[in-house]
Amino acid sequence: MKIRFLQIVFSLGFCLLFLSDINAQKGPKYGEDSASCVMNISLYREFYKQKNFADAIGPWRAVFSKCPRGTQNAYIDGIKMFNSFIKKENDKEIKEKLIDTLMMIYDQRIEYFNKRGYILGRKGADYYKLRPTAVEEAYNILNESVELEGNKSSYSILGYYFKSTIKLVDKGFAPKSLILENYDKVSEIIDYNIINNAKSKVKYENTKGYIENAFEPWATCENIISNYTDKFAEDPDNVEQLKKIIKLLDKKGCHEDPLYFETNIKLYEIEPSPESAFLIGKMYLKKGEYKDAAQYLEQAVDMENKEKVGDVYVFLAESFRNMNNFPKARNYAYKAIEVNPEIGNPYIIIGDMYAASAKDCGGNELTNRVAYWAAVDKYKKAKKVDSSVAEMVNKRIKSYSAHFPDVQTIFFHDLKEGDTYKVECWINENTIVRAAK
Repeated sequence: MKIRFLQIVFSLGFCLLFLSDINAQKGPKYGEDSASCVMNISLYREFYKQKNFADAIGPWRAVFSKCPRGTQNAYIDGIKMFNSFIKKENDKEIKEKLIDTLMMIYDQRIEYFNKRGYILGRKGADYYKLRPTAVEEAYNILNESVELEGNKSSYSILGYYFKSTIKLVDKGFAPKSLILENYDKVSEIIDYNIINNAKSKVKYENTKGYIENAFEPWATCENIISNYTDKFAEDPDNVEQLKKIIKLLDKKGCHEDPLYFETNIKLYEIEPSPESAFLIGKMYLKKGEYKDAAQYLEQAVDMENKEKVGDVYVFLAESFRNMNNFPKARNYAYKAIEVNPEIGNPYIIIGDMYAASAKDCGGNELTNRVAYWAAVDKYKKAKKVDSSVAEMVNKRIKSYSAHFPDVQTIFFHDLKEGDTYKVECWINENTIVRAAK
């Protein structure tokens, strides 16, 4: 039985044995002998359903060679059968010939049923698994599939495509830049499907997790900068390339390199937007160039992402605080609170400005210290709305509470603890009288 089965498999052999038959079949769906074709389809399918692949292979071969347009199921079933044969075969020479036939099944399916991009993806995945040393061939097949399919690419094919990319670079057949380029390409397709493909969303998310992990060792600032510095210099007005560079650098936190700053500035010049103004404003803020930071950040408040708009207002508050424009800084801090009432940082900024104003807003032992009451009020509000800042503000509360007026000073000014008191100057807020502890 084993000998008979191998004879049948080798008789498939391979395209040279029956290529003339295939090429001759360009006419009717069921070929010249339609009755025989329909019978063989029925016969092989019956054996196939019983998972009796040894007996299915004879009539299947007749369908494959004599009526290749008879049914697309012949290719789907043939791929499953030959994968099964390959898995069970221990003889290396026979296994290689079986793999050759499997690849030929994919090719003939493309010839007669098109769907080139989709089928090449399946072919490339099998090639990658079954011929692990043939890295370039597998990559080329998968690359063509992804180029043709685009956003329709399957999550599993994208996984094999990225695996083959890394393997290609590891073997020295391609530069490191290919990993960065294909990571960007694959990520865009996956992100598209996570948003637009509800049925397979989880599977695309899982693939994204795998790709992120595989990309991590290559995603260094050094590699990204090395890959894109010259490309940016050669084509500084390429908007798509600018966005790609910024996205990669931002994702990996490579904000210190001049390339990040230069690409953001260039993108803003070509295609001004609130989003790019936001990035530039943040960079100027980090560099301590507060006036420039404020100019860009004020253009960023029109971003559609409201959570980021809250960040814009916080950064504006920090910018104007550092320019000693406390009233304007406070105004932006309150705008941040309007957008996101659960963040504590704006209250901390206001509290810090109140504390910094204490002596400037006073003229005696009492008024030199009352701003600390207002400052502590803001710190307490910060930790009430945002527990994550509690440790930070508790230190401030402890420090500035020690600067409250003492009991004698409060008594001398005809006040008592618990009274309502209005802090004058630019602060202009009511607070509660408290003595230093």
